Amino acid sequence: MKTKKELIEELLKKNTDGVTIAEISKILDISRNTIAIVLAELKGADLIKIRQVGMAKLHYWRKR
Repeated sequence: MKTKKELIEELLKKNTDGVTIAEISKILDISRNTIAIVLAELKGADLIKIRQVGMAKLHYWRKR
């Protein structure tokens, strides 16, 4: 079984247009707080980029 972090990574890799925390939460049925923690880890590891769009933040997987 995959970890929540692995599920979030896969979702970010598939959605190249970016996704919000609310969208990730709805798709994967994981709490927004848990997602925020995982995204903070990924951001710290420089694996994702975040773009502010109005009130929302879109999260993207960094292409290597």
